Amino acid sequence: MPLTRLIIQQFRNIEACDIELSSGFNFLVGVNGSGKTSVLEAIYLLGHGRSFKSTLTGRVIKNERDQLFVHGRFLNSDQFELPIGINKQRDGSTEVKIGGQSGQKLAQLAQVLPLQLIHPEGFELLTDGPKHRRAFIDWGVFHTESAFYDAWGRFKRLNKQRNALLKTATSYRELSYWDQEMARLAEQISLWRSEYVAQMSQQAEQICREFLPEFDIKLQYYRGWDKETPYQEILASNFERDQSLGYTVSGPNKADLRIKVSNTPVEDVLSRGQLKLMVCALRLAQGQHLTSKTGKQCIYLIDDFASELDSQRRQRLADCLKATGAQVFVSSITESQIADMREDNGKVFHVEQGQIEPI
Repeated sequence: MPLTRLIIQQFRNIEACDIELSSGFNFLVGVNGSGKTSVLEAIYLLGHGRSFKSTLTGRVIKNERDQLFVHGRFLNSDQFELPIGINKQRDGSTEVKIGGQSGQKLAQLAQVLPLQLIHPEGFELLTDGPKHRRAFIDWGVFHTESAFYDAWGRFKRLNKQRNALLKTATSYRELSYWDQEMARLAEQISLWRSEYVAQMSQQAEQICREFLPEFDIKLQYYRGWDKETPYQEILASNFERDQSLGYTVSGPNKADLRIKVSNTPVEDVLSRGQLKLMVCALRLAQGQHLTSKTGKQCIYLIDDFASELDSQRRQRLADCLKATGAQVFVSSITESQIADMREDNGKVFHVEQGQIEPI
């Protein structure tokens, strides 16, 4: 279920491009600053509604322009080309179209175009705080549990209301009604996440053994509160502490994915190249799990392919990506760096000063 065509207008240094894509590998080759990462960023915007490099819309719209457009044609499971597109204005407004229908939501866009991004800053998944790993888990649950998005959104709204009530409540009785609904949602969200991690981790640990055979890597889900205690009891018993702090300390908004090598956090053991392979393994495992559960193929975006990887590790990653049969976009400074990934049905694009031309 790949993108067959990509149209970008007024995005970063790209004034306009319209390219036909391979259903396999698509290579973007050019010097630093040429615009190859911007192509990946535009595809990411098409699937997520936002950039992976900036949260400010004004920074991704080309200088002196009022808006940007990213449009694509997506081959769905029925082999029918579905047009999708996103328009962002400098004032922050966004319009999403799917199948020619305006007024669609970003969540619907994400459902249509599942993406996995591997980029030089991707170490944050392993080395930074738990919010990145929560987002990693939630990407998978979002694509496999249809009710998750609404449940998670409702929990966050209730949690915000609870935090506001903590500042004025004189007794726990004033919060108990809201806590019943919060607890119900929290337990369900945690169950979905736990089941997802248990299933996906089997594939992740297998790929890790292929990429990093010298390490025994294990994944474990932490739900955000004591695993032996119902969440409603946690809310009641922690009321006074939560009230003194002004926010709810425990809950699914504190969940984490703990990744260890022989009971030691991975960031204390692995080199930068090994950490990148670990991130690649996790992203590939998510994509493979998505396909096994839903039949959808994930699209992989790999920015600066050669960064932190020697030729042997690049070959391992290339072989694993080829085995997925998925559509892949790879940026690289030179063609020699991607020589091992080239295949007959792949396409190579030369990128220079925002101009994208097939080679």
